Amino acid sequence: MIDVLVVDDDFRVADVHAAYAAKVPGFRVVGTAHSAGEALAALERRPVDLLLLDHHLPDRTGLELVLSMRERQIGCDVMMVTAARDVSTVHAAMQHGALQYLVKPFTFAGLREKLVAYADLRHALAGPAAREACQDEVDRMFATLRSAASPMATLPKGHSAPTTDLVLGELRRAGRPLSAQEVADATGLSRSTAQRYLKQLERDSRLRLSLRYGDTGRPEHRYVLPAERR
Repeated sequence: MIDVLVVDDDFRVADVHAAYAAKVPGFRVVGTAHSAGEALAALERRPVDLLLLDHHLPDRTGLELVLSMRERQIGCDVMMVTAARDVSTVHAAMQHGALQYLVKPFTFAGLREKLVAYADLRHALAGPAAREACQDEVDRMFATLRSAASPMATLPKGHSAPTTDLVLGELRRAGRPLSAQEVADATGLSRSTAQRYLKQLERDSRLRLSLRYGDTGRPEHRYVLPAERR
């Protein structure tokens, strides 16, 4: 599970964002904070993986909070979730290491796509920190977050984001290459639907195709998340 702390000065908005994040498979909201001070205290009590961070806070800005986190060696990832849309703030967020920047107001689908992209990145980065990545793998890591910039545009006609999440979630849960039939059995989709989504995800470089040869000599197509090692 990916632990999330939501930071927003508006109590109602914080609760909405927390509810959104909790609906995405693989994410667990461990708390909300309504100021930079509250957020720092929460992070020192319990490390989290991801901060959903508003920029406009009552005591300090969100980016000032990020600086304080780095000074204290609090290493969680940051996704800006804010109404601030001036270019200087966006640029500063990039310089401070924010992985994503989501402008308010937004829909659940908008946040979900960015969270799914973040989960894909974490999966790609899993494994020994000292291992080396080839250029293709590095390119896929950077492309993972870029693919969420226009979430609905990345889905071809006839494909839905919830079904895409369902298929990817099953592959994450299994932790090994799966065939279309195995995905269908686990998710309740038809085999043809599972195959269609798996092929599209492979074309989008979000999955990797592997072949397993059986007794008949005909290869079985199996799909795996890019960071998996067999």
